[in-house]
Amino acid sequence: MNRATREPTLLTRLDAFTDIIGRSIAWLVLIMMLVQFAIVVLRYAFSIHSNVMQESVMAMHAMVFMLGAAYTLKHDGHVRVDIFYRKLSARGRAWIDLGGTLLLLAPVVLFIAIISWQYVISSWAILERTSDANLPIVFLLKSLIPLMMTLLLLQGAAQVMRQVLILRGRLPAPPPEHEEVL
Repeated sequence: MNRATREPTLLTRLDAFTDIIGRSIAWLVLIMMLVQFAIVVLRYAFSIHSNVMQESVMAMHAMVFMLGAAYTLKHDGHVRVDIFYRKLSARGRAWIDLGGTLLLLAPVVLFIAIISWQYVISSWAILERTSDANLPIVFLLKSLIPLMMTLLLLQGAAQVMRQVLILRGRLPAPPPEHEEVL
């Protein structure tokens, strides 16, 4: 086995975990579209409205957004200004990614986790419900905030490991995958 090109087990496992979560949550998009389609058909063809169905679409959207954030980060789908990034060497890109993870991602994620904790606890204390359909799901949805922060921190740790390995020459750097729009 060529040690220079093999990813460490922890990095591989973190990436695999993120991929499993991301691919699993992607199925929710299909379900969300089908429920939304049913809402439209029921409303306009039969004049039937369901607050439960409408609120379920909003809940699924929240789940896709919050549980898919780490997957988006792993696959470099986050917003980035690529004015200089794509022209940098692999080491230069690794330094930018490492700095961004340590100086931007980690502090912001930790800040959100800390300030949202009481918000989530308060919601659980009253088993918060939705206002329209009175569904007892708001406290569960708010629980996705610390879960999202945990997933982002785990993927951030994987990103740090990957960039350090690239900088040490133990892992090949992937080429930038962004399209150039002129």
